[in-house]
Amino acid sequence: MPNHSRSLLDLRAWRRREDRRLILIIILFLVAVGGVVIGLVYGWGTALTSVLCLAIGAAILGLLWLILLLVERWVERE
Repeated sequence: MPNHSRSLLDLRAWRRREDRRLILIIILFLVAVGGVVIGLVYGWGTALTSVLCLAIGAAILGLLWLILLLVERWVERE
């Protein structure tokens, strides 16, 4: 019984899942919606270049999130 209640009340695991889900939504929104908006405004040829730039920005955002995740896990071990 204690394991079941612990899994239901594991707020850290829930927060990690939500953080992962939110970062993925933000990255997809940045690249997909940003690319479509740029394509509509400036043309689809420009959208291809802009999607590449947006993907690089999303990769940097993902790298920062990964660094913060690793620091958090490192601090939890201490």
